Amino acid sequence: PSISSQSVGQITAGIASELDQQNYLILLGNTELDEQRELGYLTAMQRNHVAGIILLGCYYSPQLARAFKACRVPLVVTGQRFPEVPCVYNDDRSAARELAQRMLACGHRRLVYIGGTERDQAVGLARRQGVQDALNAAGLDGDKLPRLCCSAFTMEEGQRCMQELLVRCPDLDGVVCVTDTVAFGAMRALREAGRHVGQDVGLAGVGDSWAGSMMEPGLATVRFYQKQVGQEAARILLQMLEENGSSGPVRQVTLGYQIVERGSL
Repeated sequence: PSISSQSVGQITAGIASELDQQNYLILLGNTELDEQRELGYLTAMQRNHVAGIILLGCYYSPQLARAFKACRVPLVVTGQRFPEVPCVYNDDRSAARELAQRMLACGHRRLVYIGGTERDQAVGLARRQGVQDALNAAGLDGDKLPRLCCSAFTMEEGQRCMQELLVRCPDLDGVVCVTDTVAFGAMRALREAGRHVGQDVGLAGVGDSWAGSMMEPGLATVRFYQKQVGQEAARILLQMLEENGSSGPVRQVTLGYQIVERGSL
């Protein structure tokens, strides 16, 4: 995830709150979603004798799996469920499913989806699958969900994708977006097209950005407990340090979420 995102700040704050109590200092590496930089940081941090590593995960690859296996210090991943590695992650699929179900319950049946790269199995893949699950449960065909993929989680990309979907699906009446920021761009495009958000078209995002509560209508969204993700990851890391490499079950923790209903539905 991008270092400028709200979720990264919240996760980092959670990590710091736990590690500070044990007098550990934090070294922060920013990879900007670059896999080679990520691998480079893993190597450099071990070379500089860090006590442990918490990785804000994004893409899984065989190369990354080998790096995890070769890692000489305790390692915890957040945001993704990677095999055979301690992880703390959100229930993205269930959250997106419930969000879409709320939209369907408001009478919106012709949903479209603006997503992200599905190399990211949590944000990209699981959230799209959750929306399709909701459609299937409602007797609609989730496989036919019209969707576009953003190249970045920005307002500009949300606006571009929304404009394209309005051309492809002029009768759409509900839009689920992979993040709140993308939804803000979609809202701009809908308004430019003369659509009334919260009336003839529903709109929802994910992330519970502060801006979503300030706009009119307020943006319906999913609230994840990102600070708790960081806190739990730090606790697992501290426990691994205390156990000093003794073998045991790999801990993988799923945290909950809250649907925040606002006027955009």
